[in-house]
Amino acid sequence: MQTQSKVLKWALIIGIVIVLNMFFNYALSLVYKNPKFENFCPNTSQVVNVVNTQKQCVDLGGQWNPNTNYQAYNQPMAIDKTAPQGYCDQQFTCRNNFDSAQKVYDRNVFITLVILGAICVAVGNFFAGNLLISVALSLAGVLSFIIASMRYWGSADDLIKVIILAIALAILIWVAIKKFKNN
Repeated sequence: MQTQSKVLKWALIIGIVIVLNMFFNYALSLVYKNPKFENFCPNTSQVVNVVNTQKQCVDLGGQWNPNTNYQAYNQPMAIDKTAPQGYCDQQFTCRNNFDSAQKVYDRNVFITLVILGAICVAVGNFFAGNLLISVALSLAGVLSFIIASMRYWGSADDLIKVIILAIALAILIWVAIKKFKNN
């Protein structure tokens, strides 16, 4: 009977941790929409025109990439044809705008999830009367930090990554001291 009670307690703790974090992330996705690539780089035409000159490319918001490897065109070519002088990345500007918007979104989601995680850890420490809720909220807060960091990791600068790791380590040590100070 004792073993069954421990299994049930841990099942409830794990359930609370997972469902609370799913709730945080889903509620956040409803309130704060992720930027969509199509809004920055709409594909309104079925026909894509070939852009052959640097001026045309830049006028369309693209980036011209010169062809520096003319040796690749060593096969016979018709007299009226010439080797391509380069190619145009027509989505250069709109893709950079999307990437910038995505970084801002990732940063804001990170901040929100860290705040929610910190609230969970703090509230979990005030539930001294109910160890199950206390442990579940503390673990949910820690998982929220992990999820936030994983979502933002690719967009964060190296200094921000070090700060994230330092804060996470400090919180984990603080939780360990608060939860296990008598053991």
